[in-house]
Amino acid sequence: MRQYILSIDQGTTSSRAILFDLQGNPRHSQQEEFPQHFPASGWVEHDPEDIWSSVQRTIARVLADGCEPSDQVLAAGITNQRETTLLWDRQTGEPVYRAIVWQDRRTAAYCEILKKQGAEPWVNDKTGLLIDPYFSATKIRWILDNVPGTRERAERGELAFGTIDSFLLWRLTGGREHRTDATNASRTLLFNIHSQTWDPELLELFGIPASLLPEVMDSADEFGQVTEGGALNGVSVLGIAGDQQAALFGQTCFNKGMAKSTYGTGCFLMLNTGDKALRSEHRLLTTVAYRVKGKPTYALEGSIFVAGAAIQWLRDGLRLIGDACETEPLAEGTPVDHGVYLVPAFTGLGAPYWDPNARGAIFGLTRDTGIREIVTAGLQSVCYQTKDLQKAMERDGIRPVTLRVDGGMVANSWVLQFLADVLGARVDRPSLVETTALGAAYLAGLQAGVYGSLEELAGLWRCDRSFEPEMSKGDRDRLYEGWTRAVEKL
Repeated sequence: MRQYILSIDQGTTSSRAILFDLQGNPRHSQQEEFPQHFPASGWVEHDPEDIWSSVQRTIARVLADGCEPSDQVLAAGITNQRETTLLWDRQTGEPVYRAIVWQDRRTAAYCEILKKQGAEPWVNDKTGLLIDPYFSATKIRWILDNVPGTRERAERGELAFGTIDSFLLWRLTGGREHRTDATNASRTLLFNIHSQTWDPELLELFGIPASLLPEVMDSADEFGQVTEGGALNGVSVLGIAGDQQAALFGQTCFNKGMAKSTYGTGCFLMLNTGDKALRSEHRLLTTVAYRVKGKPTYALEGSIFVAGAAIQWLRDGLRLIGDACETEPLAEGTPVDHGVYLVPAFTGLGAPYWDPNARGAIFGLTRDTGIREIVTAGLQSVCYQTKDLQKAMERDGIRPVTLRVDGGMVANSWVLQFLADVLGARVDRPSLVETTALGAAYLAGLQAGVYGSLEELAGLWRCDRSFEPEMSKGDRDRLYEGWTRAVEKL
């Protein structure tokens, strides 16, 4: 009898289901993209039913293709796009509005009002976050204020709020479990990361009824048994973490000072700071990395809104390439100092700038500029934004000198070599680059008793290739200076 852990990886552009064996190897995988909705400038939405149906289908297909009748799925884990916000009816499970995606900037003006009122310092003290449209609280308030009847229904206790993990758990358990984990709760602007509780003062600030909120659990915990998952019925969900925290866990960055950077739709650099919630003085975020056996581990995080999405735009928007795999040979044939800078501020700039009103631009165009230079500049923009985060961490007193990377973009070796060059640091690519789903599986396996300790999990990590910096400091500084000038012109 073969034994597996099922990981549900619900991302910004697609949903996946992956069966992992007990050594952390992916054995079977299914993926399905779903539509993106852009109803106004800076607005990004998902249809919750598209998300739910894509998750249902990927689970059904992976179990049908990967499991024999004698096989056993020991547990399930969920990892999800963070901050994306949903409200639904507690009786029917029907969403009251589309999911407002983490990239959405519609609440920028409201956030500016709160900042001018002086709310940000004490909100930061409690949550480790900045006041920004990125996080869930202002999205919840927008729905309550703009969808007729929702505030009254919420105050009567008829509605539930959740990030995508909560919504999926609700659906999978037939509406019996309204829960989330500490990592997802820590991204809402409503959760006190020091007391590990929903904060009444924050709820009052944003005008959000406490009755909306899910129960907060450990990241490895008994979340509930699946009853509406088809062939998955009877299996318990034992692990939940937001996608970036799940990637940190999957990269086994369990020691203070270890760092990972994930390159998916966005880019997220996360540095383990141990049991101390280190406050950043340079506009990075303090967040819960994971919570196991009631004990939170914290991280310092820099969030970049656009990474792989820039390559999507080059493909689908400008049609300069037909497939992302074309970018590596194009970049290999282009000098790194070609003079073009693409700043992909399509939905504002994240850390360390936090400018929701910034918009994308391309600088340095000449008559000689062609597809090669623009595509290479798109790839380089991801590395320069990572350098921004590294610089901010340095100013906060911690410099990650080795970076474990994951996500779809890290299959591009040219990007990782340029990243090592720009950072002046070693970059390690693991054998399994999709570590987000692996992290959810590890959390579920930890709760199920498959793994006895974090140390046992750390022993499973394997390096595929290390990239050492080859560029001189002078060249590195010169290229990065060009990037900073380009950002200043926005």
